[in-house]
Amino acid sequence: MASVSFAQAVIEGRVALPKSRSAPVVNKRYEIVTKGGVVATNPPLAVVYLEGDFPRPAPAPVVSMAQRDLAFVPLLLPVQAGTKVEFPNLDDTYHDVFSYSAPKRFDLGRYLADEKPVPSQTFDVPGLVTLRCDIHEHMRGLILVLATPHFVVTDPDGHFRLEGLPAGRFTLRAWVDSKTTLAQPVDLQAGSTLKVDFP
Repeated sequence: MASVSFAQAVIEGRVALPKSRSAPVVNKRYEIVTKGGVVATNPPLAVVYLEGDFPRPAPAPVVSMAQRDLAFVPLLLPVQAGTKVEFPNLDDTYHDVFSYSAPKRFDLGRYLADEKPVPSQTFDVPGLVTLRCDIHEHMRGLILVLATPHFVVTDPDGHFRLEGLPAGRFTLRAWVDSKTTLAQPVDLQAGSTLKVDFP
């Protein structure tokens, strides 16, 4: 059981990410790739999160995953379960965001940039949701729904810094792809900074 403390802890470190899958040098955008049934970002990124018994926030948070330049931005979005995600269209064309993923199945239908209110969905069930656009076949996005408010996406080199953490004993996890989640136990002291690397 985590003890209550005003001085919060920090975890920083690095996740050893897989090498980038071959892609044209001119392609600067992150892509969602599927190989052998494994869904991941390319170049690779990880989501590092603290697993524990955390309450859902009230009111529920609202975040955004836009469509811009025929891509989802960001392409990998971690959220706490109960979060409402808006999908604004910033392009001068129709988009149709949908998902067949078990944690959240939906289809927003075709809409333009001036659609009001902005189409949205609430993600209540933890798990990985793969997004697509019914009009633009190449578009992919990932929403990783987590049962925790404490998470961060690594930089492309695998570095992360997770701040504002409660003191106590928890499990720190690193989601690398749809089949790979690493775990390490952590004992957080109030006001401390813990260094954790995932090999």
